[in-house]
Amino acid sequence: MNSVFVRLVIIVFFSIGIVNSTLAQSRKKMKKIEKVVSMAQTYLGVPYKYGGMGKDGIDCSALIYNSYRIIDVKLPRTAKEQSKIGSSKSWGNLRAGDIVYFKFKNKGEKWYHSGLIIDVSNNDIKFIHASSSRGVVMSSLMADYYKKNVKKFRRVI
Repeated sequence: MNSVFVRLVIIVFFSIGIVNSTLAQSRKKMKKIEKVVSMAQTYLGVPYKYGGMGKDGIDCSALIYNSYRIIDVKLPRTAKEQSKIGSSKSWGNLRAGDIVYFKFKNKGEKWYHSGLIIDVSNNDIKFIHASSSRGVVMSSLMADYYKKNVKKFRRVI
């Protein structure tokens, strides 16, 4: 009986260590996500500028690029190339910090667009992006215009 008790105690302590380690990793991830989201929000109101990288004008992929750079994650510069990085996620498995990619088509031309998911709650998904007509704004992914053009979701944190 003594050896069974000792084994049980060892298993319990080992399990507690794993749980604490997992919680610490989870807290670190959440801090990184908060930094990325906060950085993206500093661009709210900045005008859209194709190829722009700063507060005087920015495009969608630069918004993602700059937001992740704050935590030393180096992403490619274009939305199309960024969409190849990280792990694929589905509609039911999204969280803040995930990136949404769109593929729009209009009169034979197509273009890619990206946004950073900042909140998933109450049957809504909010994301921040550099809109070519409105500059950097928050929008609802549940709006028909965005929802029907989602190409994929990626998680890099």
